[in-house]
Amino acid sequence: MMEHTVASFDEDLKQIGGLIRGMGDLAGTMVADATRALTHSDTALAQRVVSDDAVMDARQRELDTRAITLIAKRQPMAHDLRAVIGAIRMAGDLERIGDLAKNIAKRVDAVGQGAVPRELSHSIDSMADLVLAQVGGVIEDYVAGDAPALAQLRDDDERIDEKYTSVFRELLTYMMEDPRNITACTHLLFCAKNLERIGDHVTNIAENAYYVLTGEQLSPNRPKLDETAMSVPAS
Repeated sequence: MMEHTVASFDEDLKQIGGLIRGMGDLAGTMVADATRALTHSDTALAQRVVSDDAVMDARQRELDTRAITLIAKRQPMAHDLRAVIGAIRMAGDLERIGDLAKNIAKRVDAVGQGAVPRELSHSIDSMADLVLAQVGGVIEDYVAGDAPALAQLRDDDERIDEKYTSVFRELLTYMMEDPRNITACTHLLFCAKNLERIGDHVTNIAENAYYVLTGEQLSPNRPKLDETAMSVPAS
């Protein structure tokens, strides 16, 4: 009887882990598709991202249900309890990443056909590449049980902050050079900010994953290099 209970418990934990991996894969796809839709004015791809958000929400609800049921039935302790609670928290951040990708996609029409200058398109793509590496990496490191890599990934968020500051300054410059750019650039500012916020949610996931694996909290004092509050256009 005990063997059956343990096997069932392991299967429950495996299913929750699978949902986290699936949500991570979907989050990465949504961010990549939203960015491509933005820089290529692809409204059909943007609409697919909006539709995918409903799938992400459904997966989070399924994970929450499974996790709550597991806690009620198995009453896990120590590492097992951390794993379940951590999964609930990580799923919440992955769902928010989906929301932010959807927000980017919903601005594709507003930015307009061919309104993203080549230089800005490259800058936003570069920022998205950094974010995508973080989104994919945090789930891979968690599944691999690599706590040091999670700690490093959390600190690497400063690279996204630096890139956001650079994109912010470029967009302000474009707006000051030609007022006709203001509308499109304002939407692009929101999109860049959404990418920066996705990086913050990845940081939250890394911190929760680290705690699940080690039982220890990472230091709350991490590098944060978003300087947009004091930024001025580049001369």
